[in-house]
Parts: sequence; structure tokens; C-alpha cells
Amino acid sequence: MAEARITSQDVARLAGVSQSAVSRVFTPGASASKATIAKVRKAAEHLGYRPNALARAMITGKSRIIGLVVAYLDNQFYPVALERISNALQASGYHVLVFMASNTQDGIEPVVQELMGYQVDGIITASVAMSNDLTDRCAAAGIPVVMFNRGQDGSGHSAVTSANVEGGRKVADFLIAGGHKHIAHIAGWSGSSTGRDRQRGFEEGLAAHGQTPVAVIDGLYDRQVAAQATRDVMALTPRPDAIFVGNDHMAFAVLDTLRSMGISVPGEVSVVGYDDVPLAAYGAYELTTVRQPLNRMVEATVETLLAKIEDPGRPVQKIEIDGPLILRGSARIPQGWTT
Repeated sequence: MAEARITSQDVARLAGVSQSAVSRVFTPGASASKATIAKVRKAAEHLGYRPNALARAMITGKSRIIGLVVAYLDNQFYPVALERISNALQASGYHVLVFMASNTQDGIEPVVQELMGYQVDGIITASVAMSNDLTDRCAAAGIPVVMFNRGQDGSGHSAVTSANVEGGRKVADFLIAGGHKHIAHIAGWSGSSTGRDRQRGFEEGLAAHGQTPVAVIDGLYDRQVAAQATRDVMALTPRPDAIFVGNDHMAFAVLDTLRSMGISVPGEVSVVGYDDVPLAAYGAYELTTVRQPLNRMVEATVETLLAKIEDPGRPVQKIEIDGPLILRGSARIPQGWTT
């Protein structure tokens, strides 16, 4: 026969405290004296007691669960970001549910519906857009949403991104200072705010120097698309002497393709990416890239979400965090240039 489930009442009897005291000890943020905490935890350990999170959620109306939704794990940036977001939430006493979703409304809608069924306290979306209908449903359910590394005008959601427009301008200034005359751009997906903003900043930066890109191709954040785009732009006359790529994931494909074509980097072509994922620093790539300030972005995302959970009336925030251009060996470095 199965053993009877140990309850908080059992712990309370053994510890010589009330059941509400046991509840406070196992509720993050609740107050209890050091002596009570010690007695309750000792009794719980002796009995093998584990608090029932679902039961507590029914009583308090708070599940202490945050839903993380992501659509794009091929890019190294997102696994690292998700790990740090998860660690930060767990350090604040929250459990984390991670869901994958395709970057379409047909893909995101059932995931958000399922998260709402878990009665999550909040949702963080990474590289995922939300429809107005989903936004309204989350608002009606009292579930705050923060968008990470993606903005969405009119969504009613807080968003945390790097300063993408300014990052694009930095790349333009850097390449112009390096004497490049024929600069191509393999952009991030035009359906994403990050891709559009980086492209806009880059084109505005070139325009300030009297230049326009020799080609702009939507790389769709896809390695194969970026590889073909590289072959296409290198077939142009005159041939590009620099390529700005909308993220590092695609930039690695660009570098691999150029090398397979026997083209020297940076001797014949400079390549600049965006994100500064760990692989960018590897000797095989030595990628010059704009660094997304990941730790600060994660901190701002978690702080914004938890503040909204505590104060539902808190205004929507749009946070942009500037990041530096990291100089490595894939691009010609202008004399005297510093970040």
C-alpha cells in the first residue's frame, strides 16, 4: 500500500507550531521568526515533507510560476539568455516553465493559452510577437507580459531590448571610418523589430556619410538564407568590401561562405555581426560584433515583470540598453579607433 501523503498539518504537529506558520515558512516573501523557520524545516526534513505548490496557488491566487516562451534557439544568444532569466527568476522564488513556439500567431496562441491554464503569474516572450487578441486575453486574466529582445508597437506590453538603432549606426560609422566604399547588409528578419531597427540605424548611419548600402537582403535569421545572400552580394559589380550582418548566427554562415569562396576576411571583405554570442570570440571566427548587454537586459526584464506582478497598475515600460562594438579580427580596424 502507498504511504499516506505528509501534509503541512503533520509538520505543524511535529514542530509544535500552527499550520499557518508552516505555510509562512514555505511561502517566499512571507515573514516568520528564525526559531520558527528552524523548527519547521527540521520537522519537514524529518517527515520528508514537500510543500504543494498547486494547493498554495489555489489559496493565495499566486502560482509563483513564470512562463518563458521562445521561438528561436538556433541562435546561441537565446539559450544563454534563457538560462540567465531562469536563474534570476528562481533566485526570486519563482518556478519557470519554458515553452517553444513557432514565430507565427498559429504557433504562439496555443502556447499562451496553455500557460494561462497553468495560472502563471507572468509571461516573458523572447523573439516572439503577440497578437492584439492574445494581449487582450492576458490583460483580462491579469497576467503581465514582458517582451525580451523584441518590441511591438501598440502591444500594451513592456519590452526590453538593446539599443538596436544606435547599434546599427555604430556599425556604419565604424565601417566608413575603415575606408569601406561598397557596403552590403544581410539584415535580420524584417518581421522583427530588432531586424528593422538595426537596418534603420545602419542605413541612417551610412546616409550621414553620403553612402547607401550596395545591397540589403533579408536574411530571415537563417544560416542557409544568409549563406546564399553572401554568394549573391559577392556576385555584384563592384563587389562589396564589407558586410554588416543582422546577427551573429547569420554572420558565422557569412564567414564560412566567404572562406569557401576563397575570399580573404578581412583582407578583401570586412564582416560585422550583432549579439556577441560566445562563439564570436572563438579563434575560428574572431567576429567583430555589437554586444547585446545581456546581463543588464535580463536584470531589467525580470525587475520589470516582478514589479508589474506586484503592482498591476504600473505603466508599460520600453527599455533600451546600449551595448558596445567589440573589435576582433573579422573587420578592418580604423587607425586609432576605440569602442
